[in-house]
Amino acid sequence: MPKIEVCLTPALLHLYDIENSIVVVIDILRATSSITYGFENGATAIIPVMDVEDCETYRDLGYLLAAERNGEVVTGFDFGNSPFSYTKEKVENQTIVLTTTNGTKAMRMAQERAYEVIVGSFLNITAVCNYLKQQNKDVLLLCAGWKDNFNLEDTLFAGAVVAQLTDGFALADDAGVAALDMYEQAKTDLRGYLRKSSHSHRLIKLNIEEDVQFCLKPDLCTAIPVLRNEKLVRLT
Repeated sequence: MPKIEVCLTPALLHLYDIENSIVVVIDILRATSSITYGFENGATAIIPVMDVEDCETYRDLGYLLAAERNGEVVTGFDFGNSPFSYTKEKVENQTIVLTTTNGTKAMRMAQERAYEVIVGSFLNITAVCNYLKQQNKDVLLLCAGWKDNFNLEDTLFAGAVVAQLTDGFALADDAGVAALDMYEQAKTDLRGYLRKSSHSHRLIKLNIEEDVQFCLKPDLCTAIPVLRNEKLVRLT
């Protein structure tokens, strides 16, 4: 039976053997939600990069450039990290270069060793879980966290995935048990539970509550972004 584990922050990723694991990168508020929504709306590819400076190097190649730091759009870029920027009108048939505070870093770190890296969010949770059930591979749920610290929202999503996979996977660590317990406590009112989270408070100060509400909606999308070489593409 394959195992499922939860890594609560990228700072702990070095502790996990992931060479034969599918890593699901989780950055619910908002990178992985926005990426998922972008592919659902027809984006061709999204190139995740670590730094704003890396994003700048693509400026003359005809790509859309998206950069976010500390929840805000970086000056001089096309857009940031809001899912509402990834509309069909804006992203269909486009390649986007994206850097975010937490999510894109986690993707690049996982790519160095993982068997496969995919992107998970509440927007595509059932599609992701169905895919994982079909692969018969170990799974690591990698929470992007906040600047290498634990956060509630990513761990809550990890628990939601564990809840869907308990029958076919061996839950292999206490982080997974804690994530599942958290989700069971919060599942009837995700937004209410997350009002306690520090990142939720940061986003409220930025007046983007609509983003938060949207990112907690399950199964609006069937797209599963997968990292192939340097690009995220839609899994087929």
